Amino acid sequence: MRTVGVLVLPGSRMFDISVVSEVWGVDRSDAGIGPFELRLCAPGRVSTPVEPVGVIPATHGLSGLAGCDLVVVPGRVDPLAPVPPAAVRALRSFPGTVAALCSGAFTLAAARVLDGREATTHWRLLDALERAAPRARVARDVLFTDGDDVLTSAGVVGGLDLCLHLVRRAHGADVAAALARRLVMPPTREGGQRQYVDPPLPTRPDRAGIASTVDWAVDRLGTSIGVADLAAHAGMSGRTFHRAFLAATGSTPGRWLQVQRVLLAQRLLETTDLPVHRVADRSGLGTPANLRRRLRAELGVAPDAYRRTFRVPAAS
Repeated sequence: MRTVGVLVLPGSRMFDISVVSEVWGVDRSDAGIGPFELRLCAPGRVSTPVEPVGVIPATHGLSGLAGCDLVVVPGRVDPLAPVPPAAVRALRSFPGTVAALCSGAFTLAAARVLDGREATTHWRLLDALERAAPRARVARDVLFTDGDDVLTSAGVVGGLDLCLHLVRRAHGADVAAALARRLVMPPTREGGQRQYVDPPLPTRPDRAGIASTVDWAVDRLGTSIGVADLAAHAGMSGRTFHRAFLAATGSTPGRWLQVQRVLLAQRLLETTDLPVHRVADRSGLGTPANLRRRLRAELGVAPDAYRRTFRVPAAS
């Protein structure tokens, strides 16, 4: 994998092109990385406006893709923008490896390259990708997918994870690790993209009895309260409370309690230096083992790894 082509279309994201350029366009042969040839391929070999600012001067037309070992497709600001027919033909006929960064998966979808394959994209676009590529298998909690000759990545920095993976796959772990050190990033990141998804703000139900019980429970998440305690506070039988709570919140009481405790644990990991066993206790999850199990289930990552990623530094 020595010759890498970038498909540059109007509206391509400058960040994605910069990621590819940083990985394959910088001469690091003194460190045993490369050399590589990077081709910027645009329809008509014209300079192409990219987002949010800038113009990319093409080094090749679309015919330049044919001699590449790898073609990288950057995301575009409008992922559903039409793909030029010539670009569709070039992608469909390319015999080598194709990798899409972030919303570049939609360009592959337009060319029907994702049919029958696993694919991913930025978490905010996953539903749209399922509609755009109904024959693909959309993976919702990965940083990238590797289908051998077709690869896709999650949003923004996930594209850098995918590029490092491609270097590792083609040139070995030592080369990829050396490149990661040059880029000042870990060779691999822990967990999937669920940990980066903005959790929806909990809605306060309109029904007065349920709303007051929700407020009461939120103040007591660190205690051993359970669904029976919530029903007792609302003055309802267990069955009646379950129906009323589901109608008011869209969630079962047990699931709601679990999610609120995980959210509290996330806040404690982000904003305090409490040891894991104290976070488990104060969030009502009880034991470090249960905290780890619940974060793995909800976020795909362990407490220590989550804290390393999201810890908010104390103000100096």
